[in-house]
Amino acid sequence: MSGTNGGSRLWAISDLHIGYAENRALVDAMRPETDGDWLIVAGDVAETVEDIRWALKTLAGRFAKVVWVPGNHELWTHPSDAVTLRGVARYDHLVEQCRDLGVLTPEDPYPVFDGPGGPVAVAPLFLLYDYSFLPSGCATKDEGLEYAHGTGVVCTDERLLHPDPYPSREDWCRARVAATERRLAEVPDGLPLVLVNHWPLHRHPTDVLWYPEFAMWCGTVLTDDWHRRFPVHTMVYGHLHIPRTTWQDGVRFEEVSVGYPREWRKRERPPGRLRRIVPREDGER
Repeated sequence: MSGTNGGSRLWAISDLHIGYAENRALVDAMRPETDGDWLIVAGDVAETVEDIRWALKTLAGRFAKVVWVPGNHELWTHPSDAVTLRGVARYDHLVEQCRDLGVLTPEDPYPVFDGPGGPVAVAPLFLLYDYSFLPSGCATKDEGLEYAHGTGVVCTDERLLHPDPYPSREDWCRARVAATERRLAEVPDGLPLVLVNHWPLHRHPTDVLWYPEFAMWCGTVLTDDWHRRFPVHTMVYGHLHIPRTTWQDGVRFEEVSVGYPREWRKRERPPGRLRRIVPREDGER
């Protein structure tokens, strides 16, 4: 838990993809506004442990606290990575790297940000997906994958994200959801939650995807009601590379991704802009 700092802020960013030199330069330029600022990093930092460690070490050296959750890219067993661990073993290795750097992960107690707009508990989550965000007209995962292969829109996870020792990614997802649900139920009553997950906790953000079939790799219906069941202040996520604010049942959903250079070059806003989560940028709690 941090001490109260009248000017501190809770910021968020995701999908840094520092394998691109332009994105690495964006991370190198990121700075807090005050010594008490916290930063959420909502996944997809890079594909190799070396790059992930560089980025998190750089940011942890500048921000008072850094909170990280894995994205699918961190979980890939990529041929360019010297670390060849798969599945849970790879995730556990990344958690160890974060602990060495003082970066918080989904395996740590939820920290409380007590600056302006707080206090809020920051809950880093790792939930994956279970193919339940199916394309229209598809009733099963097999039907959905057949449709996706027919359109040519298939996530690279199918080749590089291994669920070992679970038999499938959806089995891993369900185990993570069940364990996380139990932890969230133990958060003290009345303490608002900033839920952080690489994938959105509700399907509505995927409605604007250019390729709707990609939604299968974007979350699970098992979390559809979490923003209503728990006292959620804001749901922070990435993955879609569509930075924007949406509202569902009165709860703010914040997509905070940088994305690939070919994507952010088309946007009016400068790339690498941190999104302020607490206090809200409109000044409301």
